[in-house]
Amino acid sequence: MAKKLKSGGQCRISTGKNNGRRLVEEFLSPAVITVVFLTATALGAMASIKPSSKPHGNCSLYLRASEHCGKNSTVEQGREAIAHIYSSKQAFSNPLSAKSFQTRLTPSLTTTKQVSNSNFKPPAPFALTKGATVISYGNQISLNGRILPGAWLQQRTLKGQVTTHLSDAALRQFLGVDLLDSSDPAKQPIQWYSSVTKPLILTTLLAGGYRYLDISRFVRIFGWQIQPQGNTLVISTPTAKLTNITQVKQSFGERIIINLDRPATWQITQQLSVPTNQPLPDDPNSLIVKPSSPTTKEWTITLDSIADPLLVQRYNLPASSVPASATNEFQQQAQASQKDSPPAFGFPQAPTPTPQIQQLQVVNNQTIIRLSLPLGLAFSVSTLPNPNRLIIDIRPDAFSQRSINWAPGLHWRQQFVNLGQERFPVVWLEVNPRTAGLKLRPVLANPNTLVGTAPLIQTAQKYSAVAAINGGYFNRNNKLPLGAIRKDNQWLSSPILNRGAIAWNDSGQFYLGRLSFQETLIGANNQRLPILALNSGYIQNGIARYTPAWGANYTPLSDNEIILVVRKNQLTSMLPVLKAGQSNIPIPPDGYLLVFRGDSINSAPTLPVGLAIRIESSVFPTAFSRFPNILGAGPLLLQNRHIVLDAKGENFSNAFITQKAVRSGICTTATGNLIIATVHNRVSGPGPTLAEHAQIMQQIGCVDALNLDGGSSTGLYLGGQLLDRPPYTAASVHNGIGIFIQLRHK
Repeated sequence: MAKKLKSGGQCRISTGKNNGRRLVEEFLSPAVITVVFLTATALGAMASIKPSSKPHGNCSLYLRASEHCGKNSTVEQGREAIAHIYSSKQAFSNPLSAKSFQTRLTPSLTTTKQVSNSNFKPPAPFALTKGATVISYGNQISLNGRILPGAWLQQRTLKGQVTTHLSDAALRQFLGVDLLDSSDPAKQPIQWYSSVTKPLILTTLLAGGYRYLDISRFVRIFGWQIQPQGNTLVISTPTAKLTNITQVKQSFGERIIINLDRPATWQITQQLSVPTNQPLPDDPNSLIVKPSSPTTKEWTITLDSIADPLLVQRYNLPASSVPASATNEFQQQAQASQKDSPPAFGFPQAPTPTPQIQQLQVVNNQTIIRLSLPLGLAFSVSTLPNPNRLIIDIRPDAFSQRSINWAPGLHWRQQFVNLGQERFPVVWLEVNPRTAGLKLRPVLANPNTLVGTAPLIQTAQKYSAVAAINGGYFNRNNKLPLGAIRKDNQWLSSPILNRGAIAWNDSGQFYLGRLSFQETLIGANNQRLPILALNSGYIQNGIARYTPAWGANYTPLSDNEIILVVRKNQLTSMLPVLKAGQSNIPIPPDGYLLVFRGDSINSAPTLPVGLAIRIESSVFPTAFSRFPNILGAGPLLLQNRHIVLDAKGENFSNAFITQKAVRSGICTTATGNLIIATVHNRVSGPGPTLAEHAQIMQQIGCVDALNLDGGSSTGLYLGGQLLDRPPYTAASVHNGIGIFIQLRHK
């Protein structure tokens, strides 16, 4: 029996400039074009210089035609290859599986396990500097012998100068470089043991889903050695000496000061522990499992430096075991540090080990510092020059506020939002959808099927998206969608339970409302049967339809289903199924399956084999039908700046409604821009309720807003990194919304 779906709320449209080319023309084909164009250009450039003993890159990986590999291929030859590949409609996806790492809203983190993907390279970027030629590129770096993921490229200018460019994600995660506020997307000021008021400014290149910063001058200033070796950029930095560690109480908490004789790269790792934010329930009727509550978090700071042996001894022996001679020496060092440092840092004279530091080791010319922090505290890391110091501030509100014009039409913001006495850290991207070459699309963990999940980073890189946010709900057990997904005018999965959704087109128009959808099967004598779901993991009594978008096969989701096979709009067979999960039924590429569940199985015999049928579909509100792209989640939060939250009306459970959790959201602004945002735990407390989430979205400038899947699904991706959390604390997700920027190259 069909379940009547409610509708509710008003909807708004934000309009913009029409620039409507299809995604297949704008993104998939340009990715192929980019690869071939760069390969031909790089080979042509290398033909004019002395051959290297170690070739840069692997032409044959992307270009199988032998006439374009190993010869003096020109740009014209590359264009011929482009024409060949374009006509054959070959698609390229980025195989890079680089990780990005960041503390709870603090920069520059690495995982405990780094996975190198040296067999693949990222999509080859164009040479964006006028007259320059890309001569090498890759997706990993070797930092003082350690292999780490990171996109990079080298260019040769018309004057013969070679410049090196590294993704800003790799600079932050693995070198400890801080990105300062900026208003010009072509220039990025940075801070690394240097002045904040007079920062070094690096030029930027945007290509292949990454933003590259020109580190050529930076490398010279700090005396680094760099050398490309195939897919890897080898970076060697001078070895620093860690001379002292001191700690002082501050009004905000504790400050640890690490003294170095010269600048040193650094990374931070959060040790795996019981997550405090469990996945939110995907099924509206599922129970919420209360998370276990660890009392501390463990962190590791790794510096490319060698700690003084006495310092190592201090942190690896009980305090009573430290020799008096060592105590005297450390006291002298602390006093000397106090003389040379600004009074604000207040270096203590006593050499007592800091209680947060559990261990200090020197391994392979690296100093490894292990910290243990009470739950509710985090830390931020910064650097200072003259003398060179690494500053670790331990505080409940350790959150770096930012405003970076990251790319044309894409602004990265981080700031606290206050609700009464509560402070919430919010990270968001504001997107101008009318920017030339900028598009938004739903992205799936598996492009070939609706079954499956993957980390958001992996999904974004697979599509070469510049940015992405997690999207709608899904069943975490069987990895099936639980909400609307429509892409390029094709319904991939139908909405459920009259929940909130967002629709958009390539002209910069958006529509938010509560969405319902129904198909109708029409047979002989105008027989009409309602179809309640299309390619959905939400199981209910009635008829559901599964198309090739679901995948090659359908596995029964409930007991006692009856399945009708339809090919070319004609019923070809009937298949009774007794048990869920016990058979794989092929979905015909020229048809679909009709699955009858519950009482609807009585209708199946009325549809004889050989019957010609057709399908009609409708959506409500009808305004949704004008948009080629739709993604559903819920509940709806705002319309016309007013809170319209009705989670009960959208059939969310009471436990879901009252839960305090990390949240993701999407909204439109008064200027017609789009915001994708994440909100994490309040200072010294849990994340926001749905009502608080609506208020936060109001405060950051939203007009119409929608809540997305949350909890450990929450993630905001930009250029190779998660901005809002360490990636290993984020669960795999089924789908998301990707942002693509295809620059116009002359």
